[in-house]
Amino acid sequence: MPVLTVSSVNVNGLRAAARKGFVPWLAGTAADVVCLQEVRAEAAQLPDGVREPDGWYAVHAPAAAKGRAGVALYTRREPERVRVGFGSDEFDTSGRYVEADLPGLTVASLYLPSGEVGTERQAEKDRFCKEFAVHLGELKARAEAAGREVLVCGDWNIAHREADLKNWRANTRNAGFLPEERAWLSGVFDGTGYVDVVRALHPQATGPYSWWSYRGRAFDNDAGWRIDYHVATPGLAARAVEAVVEQAATHAERWSDHAPVTVTYRV
Repeated sequence: MPVLTVSSVNVNGLRAAARKGFVPWLAGTAADVVCLQEVRAEAAQLPDGVREPDGWYAVHAPAAAKGRAGVALYTRREPERVRVGFGSDEFDTSGRYVEADLPGLTVASLYLPSGEVGTERQAEKDRFCKEFAVHLGELKARAEAAGREVLVCGDWNIAHREADLKNWRANTRNAGFLPEERAWLSGVFDGTGYVDVVRALHPQATGPYSWWSYRGRAFDNDAGWRIDYHVATPGLAARAVEAVVEQAATHAERWSDHAPVTVTYRV
């Protein structure tokens, strides 16, 4: 059965991740597409084997602000088209979105702002979400008209349900689990019609978490958050057969505070 495997991970600085274990992970992955977030580097600052890995076509979308954000896509097959940003005057140079067209599929890497309650960072997140929701709707409509599917992978920086973070009661007033953020994400799913692929495959599961703070013993206690998503149009989501969070065996073996979220789809 032909399959397409897509992996998404916030690398928490690609240069640092490359020194810690990202390179052997990439060399060993069976993924056909890898979506990266929080690259935090210009392409020229990356080692050759990371900037243009053997066997991959690489697309980098760094932020205009040096050392911040940044997204990338690695694809085994050369993209038919690449687009950086989503038509936003404010955010198209912020290193938060890149998409590529493959046969029958538009795949994107997203790094949604994290926010911080009571600060401009939260206002920025709100503005981003408002604009991005419009893009998601237009992208889905164009894809449906062309008989294509859409997959937006990345760090969405919102835990949608109580099952998506360990200590949800303590975080109801914190960025990432605010009622208005969760309602916005519900609008992406229930209103716009996208599917949370991992949750669809694991409807009753706690987690599976994809981010654990480096503070304290969050990783050892599995006090995590599920904020890294595969968000797909219904046709593609229905063809998802397996979803795995590639959690490191030990704290010492981590090369990011996030773990890759890998989904296999029938094609």
